[in-house]
Amino acid sequence: MNYLKKFKEIKNIQISNGILKTSRKKIIVVFILFFLPAKLLFAQVINGVDYSSRSEVDHTFDMAGEDNFGYRFASENYTYKDEVTGVTVNALTTSRHKSSKIYQTHPQWTSDGKYIVFLSNRTKNEDGPKRQYYAVSTENFEIVQITTGEGVDNLHVGWKDNMAFYFKGKDLIEFNLGKLLKDSETRTVGNVTDYEKVLYTIPEDLDPSGVGLDASQESLFFSNKKDDSHYEIYNIDFKNKKITKTLDIPYRIGHLQANPYKSGELMYCWETGGDAPQRIWYVTIDKNGKATNKALYNEKDNDWVTHEVFMGPDRVLFHLMGHIDRLNDHQTGIYSIKTDNTDLQFHGQTDGGGYWHCNATPDAKWIAGDTFDGKLYRINANNPKDVVLLTQGHRSGSRSPFSNEPHLHQSVSPDGKWILFNSSFLTENDIMLVPMFPDNLKKTK
Repeated sequence: MNYLKKFKEIKNIQISNGILKTSRKKIIVVFILFFLPAKLLFAQVINGVDYSSRSEVDHTFDMAGEDNFGYRFASENYTYKDEVTGVTVNALTTSRHKSSKIYQTHPQWTSDGKYIVFLSNRTKNEDGPKRQYYAVSTENFEIVQITTGEGVDNLHVGWKDNMAFYFKGKDLIEFNLGKLLKDSETRTVGNVTDYEKVLYTIPEDLDPSGVGLDASQESLFFSNKKDDSHYEIYNIDFKNKKITKTLDIPYRIGHLQANPYKSGELMYCWETGGDAPQRIWYVTIDKNGKATNKALYNEKDNDWVTHEVFMGPDRVLFHLMGHIDRLNDHQTGIYSIKTDNTDLQFHGQTDGGGYWHCNATPDAKWIAGDTFDGKLYRINANNPKDVVLLTQGHRSGSRSPFSNEPHLHQSVSPDGKWILFNSSFLTENDIMLVPMFPDNLKKTK
């Protein structure tokens, strides 16, 4: 209810020298609009029963096809104890819709740790957009819709503050996510443009795909497809309003990610949709703007590398896949390597096809690794035999990476205490949290 608007609608109200001049009836109306609690104002009495205390119960995320920017939905979190490990798992989404976390290469939490940003198709309908971004509170688990309309491309949560960055058409937008979330708490959300600032408009012939926000939060990298065998990397300088081509690449680029700790460094993969001739590539840019592009972890013919992520400012975590026989004539599993291509370390392997995705705590001491059948483990980065099963059953017993269940794509919270992951345990796709260090853990070999 916009009380100011309603106040203006009450005609012939005049204030002169601080004195309200109007009829007694209008004074009563003004008093009702401005001073009575909203719960009383919108009381709903049916057959003698007052239902006003339940006025918010329809604010549920399970409503389908609604596009409501800034709308705050009631919590739908559901906690349960894993029947194998006894660890308490928190499902942050449980509705009929397909909700998924942002890809593991990018930040999930707002910089203050109070919200987790995710995607959902709950606005999907024949005429409207298929997915929007949402933020779920880590305190009360309420859910807020943070994008609207035709949606946005490649949203990247800020490293340093509660800003977000995305492309809308050819415009690179800085989005004041923190302000929106605060306004949503008080139900005072404005128009989406009230929270957007255009940082740069790119040329018409560019079509950004993967993006990476520089650690300085003063520039952004993005990849651009010229044709199937020719990609480019560009950098947009926010302060100087300048775009620069960083590299020309003679193959398809995927999973571009900026180093969260060091400005002017980024990583990307040679994307094939499967095994690449040389998966991981690392780019450094000197003070003169010269870019050096080098292969990271020089692959052998029988290596299948996948799911590379940063493990600190100078280290990258990745997998050597072991899901088929021809890959198992040497050690597969989770590895890490320094960004100067030295100091390769092995962090463990499991059975049933091996580990699949990986992520690490900010201090690089612990790793979260998953399997094709939806098991999630905590691994001691310095002792591959120190492994703990945290939770299981999140891919319905699948034994292949190519089944329909969602990839866990786990991410570790900035404080190193929680693991966020996708799950098909309850519905087609939910996002869930499990503690990195729960009590009464079940140890496995």
